[in-house]
Amino acid sequence: VQLQASGGGLVQAGGSLRLSCAASGRTFNTYGMGWFRQAPGKEREFVAVIRRSGGRYYADSVKGRFTISRDNAKNTVYLEMNSLKPEDTAVYYCAADPRGGSPASTMYEYWGQGTQVTVSS
Repeated sequence: VQLQASGGGLVQAGGSLRLSCAASGRTFNTYGMGWFRQAPGKEREFVAVIRRSGGRYYADSVKGRFTISRDNAKNTVYLEMNSLKPEDTAVYYCAADPRGGSPASTMYEYWGQGTQVTVSS
C-alpha cells in the first residue's frame, strides 16, 4: 500500500483545512486508517483513526474540532480540521493498519510522506 497525503498549508488560528490521503491498492477497505502528527522537537502523536468497521476515535486534544472520514470507493481518507490552533502546527501523516485501526503508531505498517500544517496566531 502506498499513501499520498495532501492538503496541508498555512492557516490562521480559528481557520480550517482538510487533509486527504490517497491509497493505492484494492484492499483499502480492509485497513484501519489513522492520522498522526509530529511537531518540531516532539514525538509523533496520535490524532485520529477510522477503523475498517467505520468506528472513529480521536485524541482528546482534537476531539470536537477534527473529523476523520473515509471514502472506500476513492481509496481516500480525510481529516477535516476546524478551529485550528497554533499548537496544531505539525507535519501530519496518514497511515494504514492491516489489523483494523488503533491509536498506537506501532500497529501501522504503511505511512505516507507527511504534509505540513502551520497555524499562525
